Amino acid sequence: MRNERGSAVLDELLEPVSRCFNLDVARALAALRASDTTQARVDELAEKCNEGRLTADEQKEYEAYVQASTLIGILQAKARRILAQAG
Repeated sequence: MRNERGSAVLDELLEPVSRCFNLDVARALAALRASDTTQARVDELAEKCNEGRLTADEQKEYEAYVQASTLIGILQAKARRILAQAG
């Protein structure tokens, strides 16, 4: 529940930012993907987390990736909404 509320707050705070998106920005943001290297590291950390094998430093790193992913995901959802409304 805590993560859901945090995401809702973040969504609310980012709404004014999304009003600044033009169609080009929205398209670029919607298409944004992690590099292969970054995705491989996230996958590695996720696997270790699921197995309970993260070190304290890895836990912090993984949490940073999760937080960044949440932020980017919300912005991408807002960008996709703008694109859908534009037709």
